[in-house]
Amino acid sequence: MAHLVESMAYVGDTPWHGLGNRLSAHQPLQTWLVEAGMDWHIAQSDVLFNVASDGLHIRPHTDAKVLYRSDTLAPLSVVSNRYKVVQPDEVLGFYKDLVKAGGFELETAGVLKGGRKLWALARTGQESALRGGDTVKAYLLLATSCDGSLCTTAQFTSVRVVCNNTLAIALQGASAGAIKVPHSTHFDAQAVKRQLGIAVNQWDSFMYRMKTLAERKVKTHEAMNYFLKVICQTDQQGEGGGSGVPGLANERALKKVQTLFEGHGRGAELQAAKDTAWGLLSAVTEFVDHEKQARSQDNRLDSAWFGQGAALKQRALEHALQLVA
Repeated sequence: MAHLVESMAYVGDTPWHGLGNRLSAHQPLQTWLVEAGMDWHIAQSDVLFNVASDGLHIRPHTDAKVLYRSDTLAPLSVVSNRYKVVQPDEVLGFYKDLVKAGGFELETAGVLKGGRKLWALARTGQESALRGGDTVKAYLLLATSCDGSLCTTAQFTSVRVVCNNTLAIALQGASAGAIKVPHSTHFDAQAVKRQLGIAVNQWDSFMYRMKTLAERKVKTHEAMNYFLKVICQTDQQGEGGGSGVPGLANERALKKVQTLFEGHGRGAELQAAKDTAWGLLSAVTEFVDHEKQARSQDNRLDSAWFGQGAALKQRALEHALQLVA
């Protein structure tokens, strides 16, 4: 597919991935649907196949269906008849009452992989500052897929303002800030928001742990051991700490995160990050979001939020928390 810049929209500053159509604040959902490239629906049709080698003999496959875009008629996936679709307008509509009454504000939304993944991100209004004014803000990400690659997921995400590094909010290594709805069940937006009402309270706990990381000074050998565990162990398990190839790819990734940590990363010289466990974690998140090799910014975003990059950041968080356990 062509570059997906036409399929994203945002308000405020240009997002870290650099993609999208800029909107003024407080736009109605219909405007978001159009500008984010989400003003279409997922349609479905029967699966037919030809069983003849010397002509046409079409038969149906009754246990599956084809999902396709209503605007371009482009196929998206073949799924089971039991597969429950979440439509593009449902993704944005999820935020309607949160924006109106909850103080949330949509910041960016769009599609990836030709429409097979849909997402929207909103500011929650919560933020905290670490030592030296290192500010972290809370966001709520809702994402889904129509090819089985991703459950419909509502995930609290933190953004480090100085460099726009993103990190899923998790407590003690668990995905406590996420609600996941498999496509075998109906997506009930209100039920998910009720569950998230509990998770919102976890922001203070999350930031307490981040402040603890900012207080934990690390020595040179501790930093090296941390990066070896995060980068090399991830590669060995196929979760991507470079290209997934042992040797040279590991070496390049290790050198890069070390360089970011040792003062070349954005915000690396701030008091909270300099020679601390928070600085270690920030070096990895900056590497994933901004430096890790990717075919395009679209693929970088997909990896950083939903794929190998997200797994790498989660591992980095877990190992950082072990330093203060």
